[in-house]
Amino acid sequence: MAAPKKGRSASAQSKPGRSLALILIAIVGLTAGMFASGHTTPRLGIDLAGGTSITLEAKSDQGSAINKANMDTAVEIMNRRVNGLGVSEAEVQTQGSRNIIVNIPKGTNSEKAREQVGTTAKLYFRPVLAQEATGSAAASPSASPSGSSSASPSPSASASGTGEKATSSSSPSASATSQGRAVTDALKADSTPSASASAKADSSASPSASASGGAAVSADDAALQAKYAALDCSKESVRAKTGEGVKPEDTTVACGEIDKVWYKYLLGPAAVDGTEVDKAQAVYDTQTAAGWQVTMDFNKSGAKKFATITGQLAQNTQPQNEFGIVLDGNVVSSPYVSSSITGGQAQISGSFTQEEAQGLANMLSYGALPLSFQEQSVTTVTAALGGDQLHAGLLAGAIGLLLVVIYLVAYYRGLALIALASLLVSAALTYVLMALLGPAIGFALNLPAVCGAIVAIGITADSFIVYFERVRDEIREGRTLRPAVERAWPRARRTILVSDFVSFLAAAVLFIVTVGKVQGFAFTLGLTTVLDVVVVFFFTKPLMTLIARRKFFASGHKWSGLDPKSLGAQPPLRRTRRPGGPAAGPVETKEA
Repeated sequence: MAAPKKGRSASAQSKPGRSLALILIAIVGLTAGMFASGHTTPRLGIDLAGGTSITLEAKSDQGSAINKANMDTAVEIMNRRVNGLGVSEAEVQTQGSRNIIVNIPKGTNSEKAREQVGTTAKLYFRPVLAQEATGSAAASPSASPSGSSSASPSPSASASGTGEKATSSSSPSASATSQGRAVTDALKADSTPSASASAKADSSASPSASASGGAAVSADDAALQAKYAALDCSKESVRAKTGEGVKPEDTTVACGEIDKVWYKYLLGPAAVDGTEVDKAQAVYDTQTAAGWQVTMDFNKSGAKKFATITGQLAQNTQPQNEFGIVLDGNVVSSPYVSSSITGGQAQISGSFTQEEAQGLANMLSYGALPLSFQEQSVTTVTAALGGDQLHAGLLAGAIGLLLVVIYLVAYYRGLALIALASLLVSAALTYVLMALLGPAIGFALNLPAVCGAIVAIGITADSFIVYFERVRDEIREGRTLRPAVERAWPRARRTILVSDFVSFLAAAVLFIVTVGKVQGFAFTLGLTTVLDVVVVFFFTKPLMTLIARRKFFASGHKWSGLDPKSLGAQPPLRRTRRPGGPAAGPVETKEA
């Protein structure tokens, strides 16, 4: 009977040095990665490091009512749009009944985020009636892109009604696939803003050309012609006003940039609304050399409208066979149409970079807001108040930690060294991971996140106390330190896992159901709870196994915190004599 028990005891102790080496290697590796990435400090939230705050006011000029449902929808779309540039800590929330506040912390791509938030008008697909370069590009013929497809700096687009990828060629024509079916270059971005210089001249001379959807600019519409002729899209002040007060059914002017050259457009009434785009995403075409593409899926009504208007546009010549994808008065893309696109799917492809494709997909997916918004103010938020609060919070945390250390030393004495070493390892892992998660997932450390880290001190210390008390209970029952450490571990392990699971579950629920700064608290609490399990299993327990072999602790020194007399240890259990029975055998301690 003695041999099997002895074997189990030796097996339970395993190799503590291996576990300690593993966690130390992990700390060194993560620290090296932190320094290699160049991000040696956690990224701070807007309340600690400052940032940009944008105030947007809802307008009712799009025909939608300004109510809670539409405002909540707009907040959700803006939040996805800003965080689509993910935990990123950008905040989007309503203020009153008409305003939305967007807080973009320092350290994120605030300019890109501001552009995404600023483009808050509805998304429309409008037929192009005329277009030409403006500013210095219009005065210099050599500045205009060539008409060849191979020299195109602009995105090209292709799609098929069935969702199959179209073949790419310089002339839109049907070609047989490997299955023997004809697939047409259905939607292809114009490699130039117009087919030729002469086409541009014709367009500028007569912007009254008819759009395929039946929309036409009458010759006597002198005001619109004059506005188009005078439009200079190379000036930012002019571009900012092109979409003001324009309704979907209006013929309008707009600006668009192709290869760093600004072009002006004369656009017909909106043919398809952005709300009719179900989904858009950036994909990489691995089958051909098309590179990055943007795919669009329309809903039922949008697919029908899209098929009708593309069929009409395909009968025109350039530039009047082009589609202007207009967001907030700017043409973000202008592919041309060579045939009707049925089936509700389209594909825009060409010389996109990954960032450009994702940006266009983001606009197509999240551009269809139920309301239009006007930027009221853009302010820089200072971190002075947050810095004071952070200082007060850290001071409170330091005082709390000091009290915990005093209690551990007074009550656990020598065991306090293990607790302090474990706290330092947990703090090191937490700091390094926070620094790495900033550039990795956009995590930003705000004041609630700091509170979560301070709360984690108590959670981590609680795990040590549970284990220490289990060991002391075993010593009270008459066992020596080495078997007490191993016998106490299974019982302490169950308690620690259950406690940490409850804390992690609470953090996960809080993270899912809340938004903004509260998510920072929940994320930090969940992260430190997971690290608590790692530290207890791979550091605290192996360290306890090692110190149990040291005479200072194993002998029960009065300053070790494991003195049997101080703990009120019972004498070893003995076998009792049964009444009228034989004498008891040799004395057997409980651990034997």
